[in-house]
Amino acid sequence: MRGNIAIVADRIGWEERRLIQTAPDVGLHVEWVNDESLSLGHPDAPSLSGHDVVLIRSRSYTRGGLLATQAETSGIKTLNSAFAIQACENKLTLRTLLRKADVPVADYRLVLSRKDFEKTLDELPLPLVLKPVFGGMGKRVTLIRDADTAQSVYDYIEDLGHGFEQASLVEPFLDGGSSVRCFVVGRELVAAAEFASAGTDWRSNAALGNRHHAMDHDPEVQKIVDSVVNELGEGIYGIDLFKTSYGYVVNEVNHAPAFRAIQSATGVDVASAIGRYLQETLA
Repeated sequence: MRGNIAIVADRIGWEERRLIQTAPDVGLHVEWVNDESLSLGHPDAPSLSGHDVVLIRSRSYTRGGLLATQAETSGIKTLNSAFAIQACENKLTLRTLLRKADVPVADYRLVLSRKDFEKTLDELPLPLVLKPVFGGMGKRVTLIRDADTAQSVYDYIEDLGHGFEQASLVEPFLDGGSSVRCFVVGRELVAAAEFASAGTDWRSNAALGNRHHAMDHDPEVQKIVDSVVNELGEGIYGIDLFKTSYGYVVNEVNHAPAFRAIQSATGVDVASAIGRYLQETLA
């Protein structure tokens, strides 16, 4: 019987447990494979052999794309695809891909040096958000409100960052304390919720435990979600949007999205939706 699914991740979190618990309801067997225990490279990828689908949920922003590439090379179906994961892992790659397809994205500047940073400060008005090209869950994202502190903020990147850690994006502060998380399974927008910052933390990231509530259907949001999936291909995505005076723009697309908060906000059984989609991919 087909239906043996491997969740490749560095640890079992709430989402992974839910996927494993709900899998039998749709005729699947799901097990965790530690992404730190694989030694891929053999043409038959023995560490993943026997699985019909590999669901990549590695939280590493370098590991996921590499693992998906190797699994696909061995002929194993992966979700998401290596192409999609690698695009999501790299904020610059994602923005350029979507911008080329006329999908609205937040304005940004690529900063690779202090000269880039100083030029960006001249071009874009404060406040600005400084974020790593590689990274997620709101980590190492800095809000720069004052020109007096901007250079000191960049000191930390210049002195403590190594390699790709020094590659950053700077963009206008758009969200005003809220963002929209869209959860996509396959091509379907199964849930959407607005997340607002809580307390003194300005970041409206779902992983930070901020306030949230379900959103009604919005044709503009649906259009953007459809456009993103057209570029990345079917998969399981968390698409984050900001609302601006000229409409919604894509901020990030997460290739291994958490869904505890959005499930709580909307009441949608996201794990079951993912399980049904996995079953469909085996048909």
